[in-house]
Parts: sequence; structure tokens; C-alpha cells
Amino acid sequence: MEPTVPARTAELEAVRARRAELRDAMGRLERSLAAPASGRAAVWAEQVHAVLVEMAADFDEHIEVTEGPGGLHQAILAGDLRLANAVNALAAEHSQIAAEIDDLVAGSEAPAIQPDAEVVRDRGTNLLGRLVRHRQRGADLIYEAYQTDIGGGD
Repeated sequence: MEPTVPARTAELEAVRARRAELRDAMGRLERSLAAPASGRAAVWAEQVHAVLVEMAADFDEHIEVTEGPGGLHQAILAGDLRLANAVNALAAEHSQIAAEIDDLVAGSEAPAIQPDAEVVRDRGTNLLGRLVRHRQRGADLIYEAYQTDIGGGD
């Protein structure tokens, strides 16, 4: 099976780099959320907040390399309009996920008390699941367009 879109190395390398950064941010968020919050909610929230701020920046960069001028989505659509639904679905997820991250950044600001920590932990865990699924759908799109495995960013 031939790729549906000619491979464009620059776009793929930029996406690989952003995927690796986002995967690292996801790992840091998972570790921060898993840290003990009981009796230290303020310190816990401060750590989680710092990771979420970094994740927001990483996700903004991810959006830029995929949706921005000359980005991956443009390259895919220029080669195969049949993939427009998948591209549009991923772009719609970007705005939803970015809003979710922004809400968590605001929700993890000091001062924090124990019940806040539980809410942030639950929402952060849900966010991680959404990000995993989003990355999977992105990898599927890239494979369908280029017949190449973008990798897990590990």
C-alpha cells in the first residue's frame, strides 16, 4: 500500500519533537498527580500547577505544528482531501483539550485544600486519558497519510 500523501520530512520531524515533549509533560503530570496530597495540598497543587503550565505551552506548540501555516494538517490535506474528516476531528479536539488544560491550570492555583486536590487529580487523570487517545488518533492519521509510524514519543 502506497502512502496517500508524499512524506514531508520537516513536518514529520516537527511533529515527532512535539509528541516527545507532550509525552514527557504527560509523564510529569502523571507523577505529580500521583504524589501524596494528604496533609500537603498546597505544596501538591503548586507542583501540579507548574507541570500544567508547562503542559499548556507544550500543547500550544503541538497545535502550532499541526494546524499552523505550513503545518502537518495542511500538508496532509494538500495531498489527500479524503483525510479531511480525521484532520478536522483532531483540530476540534485541540480546542477542547486546550480549554481543559487551561481550566486545570486555573483550578490548581493556590490556595488549595484537600477537596481541591481530589477534584484536580480526577480531572487531571481524565485529561491524561484524553491526551493518550488524541495521540493515538494522530498517529493513525499520520500512518494513513504517510505509511509511517510516528512513534510514541518515548
